[in-house]
Amino acid sequence: MVKIGDIELPDFPLLLAPMEDVSDPPFRALCKEQGADVVYTEFVSSEGLIRNAAKSVMKLDIYEKERPVGIQIFGANLDSMLQTIDIVEKSNPDIIDINFGCPVKKVVSKGAGAGILKDVCLMEQLTAEMVKRTNLPVTVKTRLGWDHDSIKIVEVAERLQDVGCKAIAIHGRTRAQMYKGNADWKPIAEVKNNPRMHIPVFGNGDVDCPERAMEMRDSYGLDGCMIGRATIGNPWFFKQVKHFFKTGEHLSPISLQERVEAARRHLQMAIDWKGEKLGVFETRRHYTNYFKGIPNFKEYRMQMVTSDDSKDVFQAFDDVLANFSDYQFA
Repeated sequence: MVKIGDIELPDFPLLLAPMEDVSDPPFRALCKEQGADVVYTEFVSSEGLIRNAAKSVMKLDIYEKERPVGIQIFGANLDSMLQTIDIVEKSNPDIIDINFGCPVKKVVSKGAGAGILKDVCLMEQLTAEMVKRTNLPVTVKTRLGWDHDSIKIVEVAERLQDVGCKAIAIHGRTRAQMYKGNADWKPIAEVKNNPRMHIPVFGNGDVDCPERAMEMRDSYGLDGCMIGRATIGNPWFFKQVKHFFKTGEHLSPISLQERVEAARRHLQMAIDWKGEKLGVFETRRHYTNYFKGIPNFKEYRMQMVTSDDSKDVFQAFDDVLANFSDYQFA
C-alpha cells in the first residue's frame, strides 16, 4: 500500500498528471473511470486566484467521483501562495500539490514552476510555510534540476520531505531539456533509494506504454507512476497498464464504438462545464488519438478540429461510426 498522508492507495498507483487545458473535470472523470488512482487539476496560478481571475477560479471545480483529487498551484510569492491555500481549501480537495516543474517561459520568467529550481532554499521555504498553513497533505511535482549541471534532486527531495511534503513526483528531465530527449529515471531511483526517504516517490516522463510503466515499477523501484501526454485522447491508458500488470498481456484494442462513445461524452461534459465555445475548442486536441489508426480519416478529423458548432462535431462522430464500423484497431 502507498499512502499520501492518510490517503491509502493501491500498490504502484497510477496518477493523472496535471496538464494545462487537458486535465479538466470532464477528462479527469473519464480517466478515473478507466483506472486512474489519483487525478490532478490543471495547474492554477496563485496570482490569478487571489485576483479572482475567472479562468483560475474555474479550475477549482472538483467532483466527488474524482476523489482522491489534488489541486495543483504555482507561484513564487510566499504571501500569494499562502492566500491561495486558504482559497483552495474551500473547494475541499484531498491533496494540494505545488508545481515546481513547469518549464514554460511565461511561468519560469516569474520565478515560478521550474524557475524555482534555481533557488532551492525558496523552494524549501514555500513548501514549509504551505504545509503549516493547511491540514491537507501537501505534495510536490518537480524536475531533476534547472540544467544538467545543477541536478541535486536527491538533496532537494530530502529537504522537501523534512519540511512536511507528503509525496513527490519527479519528471525525469531538467528545465533546460523542456520535453526534448529522453527522460532519465535513474536520478528518480536515487531519490527513492535514499535511506532517509520515507514518502512516496512517483516517476514521470516517457511512460507511453504498459511496458514502460512496468519498467518504472520493477527496474527502478518507484512507488507509482504519474502519466501525462500518453493519456491525451486515450483515457484507457490506465486500464491498459493495470491489465498488463495483472496478466502480462496487452488489453484488447478499444473498439470504435467505445471510442466514439467516449468522445461524445467528453465533448458533452466539456460543453456542460465550460460552455459551447470553450467546450468545443478545448476537446479538439484529443480527437487525433481517440481515432488514431483509422485510414482516410483526414476529412472527419478536420471537421472535428475546425468546426465551432458542436452539432457538426457530434455529426462527425456519427459519420465515423457509420463509415468505419468494420475497422479493427491494432
